[in-house]
Amino acid sequence: MKLLVYAVRLRALARQPATWEHLRPRSPQCPGKRCWASMKAVETRSDLLSRPCVTPRIMRPDDANVAGNVHGGTILKMIEEAGAIISTRHCNSQNGERCVAALARVERTDFLSPMCIGEVAHVSAEITYTSKHSVEVQVNVMSENILTGTKKLTNKATLWYVPLSLKNVDKVLEVPPVVYSRQEQEEEGRKRYEAQKLERMETKWRNGDIVQPVLNPEPNTVSYSQSSLIHLVGPSDCTLHGFVHGGVTMKLMDEVAGIVAARHCKTNIVTASVDAINFHDKIRKGCVITISGRMTFTSNKSMEIEVLVDADPVVDNSQKRYRAASAFFTYVSLSQEGKSLPVPQLVPETEDEKKRFEEGKGRYVQMKAKRQGRAEPQP
Repeated sequence: MKLLVYAVRLRALARQPATWEHLRPRSPQCPGKRCWASMKAVETRSDLLSRPCVTPRIMRPDDANVAGNVHGGTILKMIEEAGAIISTRHCNSQNGERCVAALARVERTDFLSPMCIGEVAHVSAEITYTSKHSVEVQVNVMSENILTGTKKLTNKATLWYVPLSLKNVDKVLEVPPVVYSRQEQEEEGRKRYEAQKLERMETKWRNGDIVQPVLNPEPNTVSYSQSSLIHLVGPSDCTLHGFVHGGVTMKLMDEVAGIVAARHCKTNIVTASVDAINFHDKIRKGCVITISGRMTFTSNKSMEIEVLVDADPVVDNSQKRYRAASAFFTYVSLSQEGKSLPVPQLVPETEDEKKRFEEGKGRYVQMKAKRQGRAEPQP
């Protein structure tokens, strides 16, 4: 009977794509004997790395707004955590200097469907391209109603990470290459890499101004709804190596953008999309960060909010205040039934505000044309 049990176990193990570990003694008392009970299949490291990273999490009341819709910042934080896990795992897949993957950029992310309290978010991340010093990660978010079993796609995002040495977080290490199933995948990934690299260089110094408060602003103006949040970076915000998680920064940015949108239209608001988020520099533990948001453009049913993150290293007199991150968030106004509402039109006053309004209008028209192009049936 025992031999039959062992035979069944071995047959099941043989079906798994695994490598065999040498037989080990059962105990120190019998070092010369091999034991079938100690035999097991161990996955190779490359097999483990090739798998997408999937993390489930149930949505709780503190993840949502008063209407029960999950905050966009909460979803962005989950997306970044999944991306950080798989990219850090990949960057440490070969022998060499150990590192941690730091978020450098998030491409435009659309919120395809709202997520509600009680639903389960399934966040899956997969590496799609690697350059010499960066990793591209594709992340999908599915929401599941655990009462009915219904699932729907809520988010798709692309993130870029760079590996930083554990010995010196200012040192960027080389990334182990990935194996592509088709040559076209590598070529397409290289094009995406070059495009995001160019845009990062263009936007690094574009937003150098600071949002200043205005006394007694008029309704529907930029000054009326602009908001700022000051946050002291503590250990719970940081990695084990002392700099802020990208997901923490994105969550704070979304909170400020949501306040701006709510002040402007005074209704229930939700995140519709996030333009590319560029992380210009790391934020270290102990810094005081100021997250500022201001309305830049309104269409009939959407609002674009520019969010700037400035870091002030108060415990380091040798470094001045610097711009750490910047992005554009798009919000929509919803009725109690969840239908989109018209948005009060923004009234730009200064020349800078009028210029930003026209730039925002250009981005809106461009993205609208892209969506219509994707919606048109192919001949």
